[in-house]
Amino acid sequence: LKKMTAYSWPILIAGIAYTTNENLDKLLLEDWLGKSTMGAYAGAYKIGVIMSLFIMAFRLGAEPFFFNHAQEKNAPKTYAIILKWFTIVGAAFVLIIVGYMNFIAKIFLGSQEYYTALSIVPIILIANLFLGIYNNLSIWYKLTDKTRYGMYISVLGALITVGLLFLLIPKIGFMGAAWATLGAYGSMMIISYFLGQKHYPVPYDLKKISLYLVLSISLSCLSFLKFQGNFIINTLLIILFIGSIVFFEKKELTKIITKKNQS
Repeated sequence: LKKMTAYSWPILIAGIAYTTNENLDKLLLEDWLGKSTMGAYAGAYKIGVIMSLFIMAFRLGAEPFFFNHAQEKNAPKTYAIILKWFTIVGAAFVLIIVGYMNFIAKIFLGSQEYYTALSIVPIILIANLFLGIYNNLSIWYKLTDKTRYGMYISVLGALITVGLLFLLIPKIGFMGAAWATLGAYGSMMIISYFLGQKHYPVPYDLKKISLYLVLSISLSCLSFLKFQGNFIINTLLIILFIGSIVFFEKKELTKIITKKNQS
């Protein structure tokens, strides 16, 4: 019980900090900008739930796998491959949701009143992708029983959220809340990577991960700013991204297909 408690209580604090990151923005928006603005923001925020569901499903399957394979010699290499493909799938989700956002908004939002906050959607999607990457990276402190670092990182993320909310919302309204979420999760991701490489080195392919993130974010910005509602162009952008993945990962995809055929 003592060992279990020592392992788990920092995760409890980290969970509280995560709740702060997810909900404080909506509370402040209601107080500062009114219920209608908060409603529009919360409505548009729902679209980011698609990414959150993907992250949650991945965590439920991946964390037991991480622990089961922790003692294997090639475990770090396996974790690196998993993060790369998680990033690829997550980056594809971002581009697909942004590309078909008008269609998705009709399903999730309904009323046109909520459309005023659609500009937060790309930012929230990228923030949630960073959170998903952070969850992947965080395996180092769980495997090494150093969960207190997860608490430190999450509390720091909450402090960044609070600071940016108070700084940005009075200046740029609900967009400030979206940027605060991105800033918090992006900071947590970066800090966890550097701490993880110190305590539990994993050979992550940063070049390709960065490439896919930059490509997805760039195409998503192009889609949202220039071709919003143009399903043909947005579909072509998605095909371009997927084609790039196939081109850069051709060798690995060939190995996967070969093994599958042999089995």
